[in-house]
Amino acid sequence: MRDDELCFLPATRLARRIRARAVSPLEVVRAVLARIERLNPRLNAYCTVAADEALRAARAATAALRRRARLGPLHGVPVSIKDLTPTRGIRTTWGSRIYADHVPEVDGLVVERLKAAGAIVVGKTNTPEFGAGANTRNDLFGPTRNPWNPALTAGGSTGGGAVAVATGMGPLAQGSDLGGSLRVPAAFCGVVGLRPSPGLVPVYPTELAWDTYGVQGPMARTVGDVALMLAVLAGPDPRAPLSYPVDPRAFTAAVARPRVAGLRVAWGGDLGVVPVEPEVMAVARAAADAFRELGARLEPARPDFADLPEIVRISRGARMAALHAERVAKWRDVMQVHLVRNVEEGLALTAADLGRGERLRTALWHRVREFFARYDLLLTPTAPVRPFPVEQWYPETIDGHPVRDYVAWLLLTYAATVVGLPAISVPCGVTADGLPVGLQIVGRWRDEVTVLRAAAAFERARPWADRRPPEPA
Repeated sequence: MRDDELCFLPATRLARRIRARAVSPLEVVRAVLARIERLNPRLNAYCTVAADEALRAARAATAALRRRARLGPLHGVPVSIKDLTPTRGIRTTWGSRIYADHVPEVDGLVVERLKAAGAIVVGKTNTPEFGAGANTRNDLFGPTRNPWNPALTAGGSTGGGAVAVATGMGPLAQGSDLGGSLRVPAAFCGVVGLRPSPGLVPVYPTELAWDTYGVQGPMARTVGDVALMLAVLAGPDPRAPLSYPVDPRAFTAAVARPRVAGLRVAWGGDLGVVPVEPEVMAVARAAADAFRELGARLEPARPDFADLPEIVRISRGARMAALHAERVAKWRDVMQVHLVRNVEEGLALTAADLGRGERLRTALWHRVREFFARYDLLLTPTAPVRPFPVEQWYPETIDGHPVRDYVAWLLLTYAATVVGLPAISVPCGVTADGLPVGLQIVGRWRDEVTVLRAAAAFERARPWADRRPPEPA
C-alpha cells in the first residue's frame, strides 16, 4: 500500500490492520509525517509538528506488537491535538504570542486518554488566539488555509484539525467547540465533527470547571472514526465535575447499525436566527431529503430561537471576561482585536444582565425540550455561508444582509450549544465551485447514540469519505 493510501485509511480500518500486524505503527507514523512535511507548508494545519516524540512512540508501539502485548483501541493510530489543549513536552501556545514558547509539563485529560488507548500524538493544530473566532488565523502562526481552495478559510476554531484530517495528515483530530468550533471547520473542509453533550468528554485543566458552553470532542473523515474516538474520550473523571458515567460501547454499536427509519426529523432551515446563502441552503435541504428516503418522517419545524442572539451576546461576553480580562489588562496591544472587544463587552455587563441571560436561556431550554418531545432530530445547514477569503475574520454580509460581528454568523451552531444538545456536522454536498457543505444533525439531551446512528445512515446513503481535496501545488 502506498504511503498516501495509508494516510487516508479510516482510523477504524487502520487500527484493525495494526492489530492484525498487516502494517506497523512506525510505518503509519512515518507516512503521516512525510505527508505533513509535504502539505503543511502550503496549508498550515499544524503549528507544531512533534516528529521526534511521535517516532519514539511509534517505535514503542511497534515493539509492543512484536511482544503481543495487550493493545488499546487506537494502538498506533496518529492523532493531532488542538493548540488549546496542553501536551506534555510539546509546545502549547493557545495561538497567542503571549505563550509563544510555553511547553506544558503535563497532558490534558483528553490527551491522557488518547495515549492510554494507544494513539500517537503527531503534533498541535492551529487555532485562532484562545480559540476566539471561526477563522483559523493568528499573529503567531498565520492563517490555516482551506484544502479545497487555499485562498479561503478553513473555518475555526478547530480549523487546523479539520485540514489535517481532510488531507490525510492524520486520521483523527481532537478539538473543542464553543459556538461551532468543531462543526464549522468540519463543514468547510468536508469532514465530520461532533460537539458532544457538556460533561460527556471531561475537560481538565480548565479555568471554568463548571462551564457548560465549551466542550472537547472528535473530528475525523468518517462517522465511524468519530464514534471510535468518542468512545475513548468519554466517561467520568473527578477532575471534571460535570462529567458523568456512560457506556462507550454504545457509540461504536450505534454506527455499526445505522438507521433512521421511523424517526421524527425536523428540518429547521435557518432557525429564524440568521440568513443563509441560497446555494448552501439548497444543498443542505436536498441532503435532508435522504432522511425521508431512508424511512424517517421529515417535516419543516423548529423551536422558537428568538432570544438566541441575546443569550449568546451575554453568555459569550461573560465567559470571555472571566477567562481573559486579566490578560487584556496586561497584553491588550498584542491580542486579537475581536477577542479584546468581546472581553470589554463582557466587562460592561451588569449583574442584572447576567441574570436576564440565564432566565432567557432557561426559557429557551424548556421550549427546546418540549420540541424534542415531538421530534428525535433537528437538521440545519452547519454554516450559513460557503468558505470565505482567509483574510476576512468573518463574512461581512450574508445574502445581502449585514453581519453584526464575528460571532453573529455562527447562530446555527450556537443554537445547539446554548441548550447543551449533541450535534454533528457531516459533509452533505458541494457548491457549484466545488466547496463542501455541511449538514448539522442535532439530537435530544445526551442522545449521542441517535445522532451517531443517524449520521452513519446518512453517510452510507450519501457517501463522501472517498472524496479528497486537490493536492496543493
